[in-house]
Amino acid sequence: MISEKWMQISNNKISEVYLLYGTESYFIEETIKRLKKQLSEIGELEIVHFDLEEKNIEEVIYEADTVPFFSERKLVVAKNAFFLKATEKGKEKVVHDTGILEQWLQNPSPTAVTVFIAPYEKLDERKKVTKSMKQHANVIEASSLQVHDLKGWILHEVSNLGKTITEDAMDCLIEVGGTNLVHLQTELLKISTFLGELDEIDVETVRLLLVRTLEQDVFTLGNAYLSGNKSEAIEIYHDLLKRKEDPLKLNALIVTQVRLMIQVSHLKKKGYHAQQIANQLKVHPYRVKLLFDNPSIQNEKKLLSTLNDLATVDLQLKTLNINRDRILEMFLMK
Repeated sequence: MISEKWMQISNNKISEVYLLYGTESYFIEETIKRLKKQLSEIGELEIVHFDLEEKNIEEVIYEADTVPFFSERKLVVAKNAFFLKATEKGKEKVVHDTGILEQWLQNPSPTAVTVFIAPYEKLDERKKVTKSMKQHANVIEASSLQVHDLKGWILHEVSNLGKTITEDAMDCLIEVGGTNLVHLQTELLKISTFLGELDEIDVETVRLLLVRTLEQDVFTLGNAYLSGNKSEAIEIYHDLLKRKEDPLKLNALIVTQVRLMIQVSHLKKKGYHAQQIANQLKVHPYRVKLLFDNPSIQNEKKLLSTLNDLATVDLQLKTLNINRDRILEMFLMK
């Protein structure tokens, strides 16, 4: 679907208003890049950025309605359109008059391309402004790729770099590098540069060069602990401390992992398959795939006990006046 939208931009079929929503930053950044490229071919491009957590919607509309000086159309990018999602009243930094936006969407400026970015997993479909935006804007969903599509994307990126990649190397790339497309794109470019004139990306090269994400390191740490490999868990923890990672943050990430394991275990017992679980929990399918056949999820009692222990660790990290590094380390040695 998104490739069709990009093709329209390349063919100069550009809409006056876009809504980019979802958590996959690569698709958001790539869409903006393609709009910039296409509009720049018309003439010198005027680009104006707004943060809707700091500026109100009236300023965005005023800028869009102001005729550009240097080109036929200007690009107005308004990020953090939080009024499109469910929010607690009184928590907003800026209060937006969405009624003005709804009226403007019916007759947007023909001399500007206005892009609203909502980097959120879900929008509040009950809101009138969300319905109006979806009715009048060109909507592009920046959602995470399924495992099969992710591998297809990797093959496409590798091909663009003039390389090939083995299946094992691709699996290693996802397992170690995570599923963030911006990070994977950067790592693939680095690997390609390292290889020089060599064509194939193999698993040894990936393991040698790939920068692990924090989430992947914590996943390996948690998995090692739950499987009884305490020495590996401690080793990873010490490496993370050397990288100046905060024990409180690490504990929170482990909690997230264990909670997800409990949820996957529960839904698997109810007969859900991996893709259904991913859809139900709104998490990346590859994360569920890694856990679905993991032996640790079979012992739900141990997972619940671990979650309770981690809650105690969290309290200790926030209240005890002792070496914070040691608190989580003592838990991992338990």
